[in-house]
Amino acid sequence: MAKGKGKYGKIILFVLMIGLGAGGYWAYRNVFKSNVHLNGKKFTYIYIPTGARFEDVLDELYSQNIIDDHESFEWMAKEMDLPENITPGKYRIGADMSNRSIVKMIINGKQEKVKLFFNSQIRTKEQFMAYVAEKLEIDLGDLEEYCSNEEVLGEKYGLNSENFMCLIVPETYEVNWTTHIDDFFEMVKKSYDEVWTKERRNKAKAIGYSVPEVITLASIVQSESTIKSEQQKIAGVYINRLKKDMKLQADPTIVFANQSFDVQRVLSSDKDIDSPYNTYMYKGLPPGPICLVTTAAIDAVLNYTKHNYIFFCAKCDFSGYSTFTSDYSEHQKNAKEYQNALNQKGIKR
Repeated sequence: MAKGKGKYGKIILFVLMIGLGAGGYWAYRNVFKSNVHLNGKKFTYIYIPTGARFEDVLDELYSQNIIDDHESFEWMAKEMDLPENITPGKYRIGADMSNRSIVKMIINGKQEKVKLFFNSQIRTKEQFMAYVAEKLEIDLGDLEEYCSNEEVLGEKYGLNSENFMCLIVPETYEVNWTTHIDDFFEMVKKSYDEVWTKERRNKAKAIGYSVPEVITLASIVQSESTIKSEQQKIAGVYINRLKKDMKLQADPTIVFANQSFDVQRVLSSDKDIDSPYNTYMYKGLPPGPICLVTTAAIDAVLNYTKHNYIFFCAKCDFSGYSTFTSDYSEHQKNAKEYQNALNQKGIKR
């Protein structure tokens, strides 16, 4: 009898072990085992918009064929209450991720940051808005409305719709894909304030220009040269011309007015465009900057070299340096030599 009970106990133990093993495998497969299929890629991204429902999350995953076993994922998601706890955002899905790790990531809102590169490639307000709308969840229409709202721009930033681009500091920003438009511009304003310290504001006031005017002039100077010492001398030329009520006659403003950013040579016909940015046609500074402005260019204007030059022309060796003069006939000679140098290099546009 004792032997029978022992044999029966072993059978029960064996069955329990099989059950535990099966349960363990089921848990491993449904909870901990990778349930991602990326066709050899190491990772991919999904975007869960604000207000998304559980069905939208599933559609984002399934439409890209990311999840192998739909049934096990949905079971895990419901067990962890994902339908009631969806955090919108951009998420990175790795090839080794399990159902549990994906669901936990979305519930906890562990988003992948979006990098925004604001550099010299962004010149116009339209380019800026299109780039931000492409990278973030922010709607393009909302951006257009915000960036043309004279009241908001004036009260918050002391700017207007024409010089709005003065606000944008060229650097790399890391933000959540779901960042609200107000939070986004608070971040932008923070960088702007870090540049425009009390010291720089006082320098702008001392030379007789507003912050937007300094930025606008700096954008022209920066477009003329990237060499610090040259920028300071060029800034001095433009300030001398402004003081004498002369037209700036800055070629970079012609490039901007024509939106022909890939040209290497400005032609006489380019100067016929009727635009407030055509400084050959209109006196004074243009309405706003013609590119995003570095702190170095701003400092070059604030610390411009004081001299009597009112003309400058790029040197024929294409070194980035210029020849400066206060004599118009000498300037014409320098300009002719530079044009000949362009012709010799075959630079027609």
